[in-house]
Amino acid sequence: MHPRDILLSDKLNEECGVFGIFDQDGLSVQEITYYGLYALQHRGQESAGIAVADGHTIRYHKARGLVPEVFDEETLDSLQGGKIAIGHVRYPTYGDTSLYNAQPLVIKYKKGFLALAHNGNLVNAEMLRNELEEAGAVFQTSVDSEVIANLIARQIDQGLETAIQNTISKLKGSYALLLMTGDKLIAVRDPYGMRPLALGRLGHSYVVASESCAFDAVDAEFIRDVKPGEIIIISQDGLRSIQTPVPLKTGLCVFEFIYFARTDSTIDGISVYGARKEAGKILSVEHRVGADLVIGVPDSGTTAALGYAEGSGIPFGEGLIKNRYVGRTFIKPSQAVREQGVRIKLNALRKIVKGKRIVMIDDSIVRGTTSKKIVEMLRLAGAREVHMRISSPPVRFPCYFGIDTPTKEHLIGAKYSVEEICRIIGADSLGYLSIDGLLKTVEGSGCDFCLGCFTGEYPMDVEAECQKLKS
Repeated sequence: MHPRDILLSDKLNEECGVFGIFDQDGLSVQEITYYGLYALQHRGQESAGIAVADGHTIRYHKARGLVPEVFDEETLDSLQGGKIAIGHVRYPTYGDTSLYNAQPLVIKYKKGFLALAHNGNLVNAEMLRNELEEAGAVFQTSVDSEVIANLIARQIDQGLETAIQNTISKLKGSYALLLMTGDKLIAVRDPYGMRPLALGRLGHSYVVASESCAFDAVDAEFIRDVKPGEIIIISQDGLRSIQTPVPLKTGLCVFEFIYFARTDSTIDGISVYGARKEAGKILSVEHRVGADLVIGVPDSGTTAALGYAEGSGIPFGEGLIKNRYVGRTFIKPSQAVREQGVRIKLNALRKIVKGKRIVMIDDSIVRGTTSKKIVEMLRLAGAREVHMRISSPPVRFPCYFGIDTPTKEHLIGAKYSVEEICRIIGADSLGYLSIDGLLKTVEGSGCDFCLGCFTGEYPMDVEAECQKLKS
């Protein structure tokens, strides 16, 4: 078991986060990237890294840990003097947790250096890796991101832009990429737009990030989202865009709005806060119940709980308190401690919940273990009734595109009915947001959404890619 599983075993784990800047104002690019990554820390807590280009070479620092653990004043000072920087926070979805898998990846090829930061997951990574190794490629890491870097480097004689276009035509899966050479910052979003990527401006400089909240952290202005299939090249000459072919239907991961993205972000024109609050309002219509108090499981359920309270007329209150200093541990937990993991992270406010009929809002139920513990916690604190409401449909299928989901046999929604799950977790009632209700929360985005973890219907044929590996 991964050390962090003590606390996160019943959540879909984050993807990764990327941040980049091309300086035209004499800015300290490594410091700005540091603060940008800090704002994206929720997307990955395993490792962090920053690479800086000064026109001649690329210097970098990366390590396991949170952003403020990996970087201090001394390490940031060692990265001074650059004009371009990219950064990465990692939650591993492909490859192990070793330091050599931390990003950005920095490779040397015959025409210079290339640094790469990747959020997403390639479903055909193993097949491409096998082809490259048969052609003589040597890999230093086990991450699929190195496959991308290798493909680009092998085609660099055709020019960087052509090499990138040829590479992405071979990739199957999700990716928001930042690439950096000695004089260019390049942003790439996969043709389905599965992973978010945004473009901003800081003075005369350009910034790119996984979420718009990173722009707020560095006082940058949001310009627009990078389009699905778009390649943006930023250099001394300014910004250019290349639009590559896209499918008829895109597939932005809808879980960005349910859980992954920070509440103050806007993705493809949709406010994350607005989507979550609307989910709660719709839940209050789809699954009404008589109760005295609405509470949210902090922090992911809080905004939806506000919406449910507003829609139902039932007062909102804080019934659960989160330990803000618990997020990761390197101590290998015993079984006894593992079972108490929820109590380490959360505690019930006895004075608030005692004697009351509680509506508890959470974003999802994955294995059911955490939900069961929270229901028990509220009952021990004196809650008369506990009605659980989930601001997403049941998770019944795994994700192949950069979200760390358990296999299908470990998903409680794949094995049991809603009524059975309700009995397992010990709630008085259980209601999930419908698919139609979920889609209403993101109306007006102008894009389509991947609902694969709920419906088993993915934007691309995942099974075909898996079959290729067996043949």
